[in-house]
Amino acid sequence: MSIPVSPSSAPATGSHPAPAPVVFDLDGTLVDSEPNYYEAGRSVLAGYGVTDFTWEHHARFIGIGTRETLEILKREYGIDAPLDELLAGKNRAYLERARAHTEVFPEMRTFVERLHAAGHPLAVASGSSRSAIETVLAATGLDAWLTVLVSAEEVAHGKPAPDVFLEAARRLGAEPRTCVVLEDAPPGAEAARRAGMRCIAIPYVPETAADPAFGSAGLFFPGGQKEFTAEAAHRWITAGGS
Repeated sequence: MSIPVSPSSAPATGSHPAPAPVVFDLDGTLVDSEPNYYEAGRSVLAGYGVTDFTWEHHARFIGIGTRETLEILKREYGIDAPLDELLAGKNRAYLERARAHTEVFPEMRTFVERLHAAGHPLAVASGSSRSAIETVLAATGLDAWLTVLVSAEEVAHGKPAPDVFLEAARRLGAEPRTCVVLEDAPPGAEAARRAGMRCIAIPYVPETAADPAFGSAGLFFPGGQKEFTAEAAHRWITAGGS
């Protein structure tokens, strides 16, 4: 059962546990990178004769890793090119756009800074390539606080499998059950559940707010980033998030 966002929603506690490790998804959670991914994918597909790739087509894959997305698109559009060729092309196109402009959600920047100041171990676990993660964090200045990074390239399976989150916990030296995940997409929320981690869910695509995968989130902001506040999220985490 998701806990509604209100000052009274978090349980009271008299204990002072160590600051909980917090693992962030990147795209759509920390930064609004989906427009860049859409344009990169559209331009690459156009090079293989696919000219009708719309935002609605792209939105189906939000929260799914780049490799998994391209595997599906390659099959759906009958593209003969090797998967690695498509992947390299999309990464190049995306990195050009990411370096030029990537927007951080303001409350998320505030939240990261607040967590860092309070001593929470922090990590990023994303379906993007490691080069994309590093580029975005450097371009936005978030690399000052987020230095533990896990890409789907580095694990056996992308989301909704729990691999990236479990690897993030391992690199943080933390037990999965002590970690909190922030996610914007149903596959990521499902991955957090499978990892045995608490989840704060902030849907990027409004239409996904009713997805059953978000039902396992401990703290849910159905209105997405316009509803999310660093204060409410931090209060929930420090109160035990249960």
